[in-house]
Amino acid sequence: MTSRPRHPKLSDATPGGPAGHDIGSHDDEPPRLDLGQFLPYRLNSLADRISQALSRIYGERFGITIAEWRVLAWLSHREELTAKQIGEHTRMDKAKVSRAIQALEGRTLIRRTQSAQDQRVQYLHLTQQGEALLSELIPQARAWEDELLATLSSEEYRDLLATMAKLERQLTHLER
Repeated sequence: MTSRPRHPKLSDATPGGPAGHDIGSHDDEPPRLDLGQFLPYRLNSLADRISQALSRIYGERFGITIAEWRVLAWLSHREELTAKQIGEHTRMDKAKVSRAIQALEGRTLIRRTQSAQDQRVQYLHLTQQGEALLSELIPQARAWEDELLATLSSEEYRDLLATMAKLERQLTHLER
């Protein structure tokens, strides 16, 4: 089987098969997935590599995990969130969110308050220590991001963001 782009926008239609679909040279060959051309794999791999590389900054320098970073980042973005909301935004499971929250509370980087409307609801907030940690960490994370993006022109960066937004909208549509 020859390796070629799978996506119909990357190649012309292949004789004997639909555009962009890998077909074997023999009918009895199983279909193969070219992971180098499979967008879900490539995006996941890239996101994981970025997350791991960035985690060296906050892990080694600040002693926080990827899950804890995600909680702190969202609390820096929104003044208060519930654990459930953090799970929805970060796509982390309930147990991972809970462990991260407990660790951050243990270090007094976040605190909980009860909802005035519903005593079952607890909101999470950054403490002064949490804000101080983020005031050191965020500039370092941004500097690392700048290094990563240095390979892209301004136009390529804008195109990347626009393409990501377009794919996010399409995914929202597909998830319905």
